[in-house]
Amino acid sequence: MGLEELKDFVVEVVLTNKEKARDPTGESIQRDLLAKKGYSMISNVRSGQYLKISLEAENSKKAEEIITDMCNELRIFNPVTQDLHILNVTEHS
Repeated sequence: MGLEELKDFVVEVVLTNKEKARDPTGESIQRDLLAKKGYSMISNVRSGQYLKISLEAENSKKAEEIITDMCNELRIFNPVTQDLHILNVTEHS
């Protein structure tokens, strides 16, 4: 098996609170900003975190796998209260 050349990738990750978990930031935005400023038609706001991570990997699938493993292993998010979503994996040249 030959060694594959490493390529540069950018992986975009979004961490969101699970539907059953409280979201004080989202609740504050909805209650204190939207409703008071005439946007009462908005019924729900959920907040989250966005991460943009650059790395080297053999291919996009491996880049996604590395980032998912890293987020789980390093406890970058709490899997009990948050969901991890890989938004995009882009090869950067």
